[in-house]
Amino acid sequence: MRSPTRATIMGPTQLVAQNHGKKACAFGMEEKGFALFHGSEIPPEHIETPPLKRKKGPAPKMLGNEVCRVCGDKASGFHYNVLSCEGCKGFFRRSVIKGAQYVCKNGGRCEMDMYMRRKCQECRLRKCHEAGMREQCVLSEEQIQLKKLKKQEDDQSRMVVVRQSSLSPPNTPPKMTPEQLGMIEKLVAAQQQCNQRSFTDRLKVTPWPQISDPLHREARQQRFAHFTELAIISVQEIVDFAKQLPGFLELTREDQIALLKTSTIEVMLLETSRRYNPETECITFLKDLSYNRDDFAKAGLQFEFINPIFGFSKGMNELQLNDAEYALLIAISIFSADRPNVQDQTLVERLQHTYVEALHSYICIHRPNDHLMFPRMLMKLVSLRTLSSVHSEQVFALRLQDKKLPPLLSEIWDVNE
Repeated sequence: MRSPTRATIMGPTQLVAQNHGKKACAFGMEEKGFALFHGSEIPPEHIETPPLKRKKGPAPKMLGNEVCRVCGDKASGFHYNVLSCEGCKGFFRRSVIKGAQYVCKNGGRCEMDMYMRRKCQECRLRKCHEAGMREQCVLSEEQIQLKKLKKQEDDQSRMVVVRQSSLSPPNTPPKMTPEQLGMIEKLVAAQQQCNQRSFTDRLKVTPWPQISDPLHREARQQRFAHFTELAIISVQEIVDFAKQLPGFLELTREDQIALLKTSTIEVMLLETSRRYNPETECITFLKDLSYNRDDFAKAGLQFEFINPIFGFSKGMNELQLNDAEYALLIAISIFSADRPNVQDQTLVERLQHTYVEALHSYICIHRPNDHLMFPRMLMKLVSLRTLSSVHSEQVFALRLQDKKLPPLLSEIWDVNE
């Protein structure tokens, strides 16, 4: 069987582009702007002020002195139909997604401002609705994001298959070289070894607190420490695995660091997807530490980051990849020559091409009737780039919350404390 065409293999987008000549751009969701309508000149005490309406079109230019219509803080833009701050935007989104039910200790009579927004969630949510925030805006964003993800992956997959069928001669029996078989065997063994080493570090992780109150300060700190320590174990596991990848130690130390710093979060997300259980909708670390979406939120992460993680994990789970396919996909992700600060791009491309060829041959042999599997897997690397951007926003949000990351995570994610 003829191997995939030799590369301009740099990033995940180019991996797909080499097969059909069309770039697959990382997709994001365009946020439609909102416009304010001025109310009637009738004095407000004589009429009931309706919620702000919106219309399609560009958002009005911010002057810089706008205030949140919920709490009075500085507004960052129009969110869910209302001029509001980042805090109220996130609060409303989390409340809607979780279907939260709050209880006011003051009988629902709290006057909402920047102080009371932290004290009374029921009155804050009520004020969000009174100001005009719409629950359907939150839901539609989730639906649009998932729909775009699915459509783009399917479209790109079909285009790649058409291109591949024109390159490969018919009736050629697929086979793998002894070098490819040996490489895959080595990758799988290296992953198992790294995973086993991680299991021994479990006792070093801060225990998950038993206190269920999400507002308990000490419990929140313990949950955050618990997740960051799991992340540290994962980073160490990825570094150990990368050092065992054939060709990785051929690179200069500078290029090794450049590839690891920028690929680590994507590899972490791939590893996370392996641990997703679709029946319980939980992700399991270190054999039996399982967490659902609410657990991630209790640790301080935002649902804007949590939901894409679980969505990606669910999509990867549907592919039903085995250990060899995961190991090859991780290697392809690490050897991406378009990473920032990579000096010897030619060598990185050559190394990546070796793993792409091996993955293509492996899939042709083990999944002969699924012609979409290879392009689907490559498109997952495009999705990972999008998730990596969302992760950067999450790290920035943690800094705004004064949540300090451990030195290793700060260094690998380029966080300047």
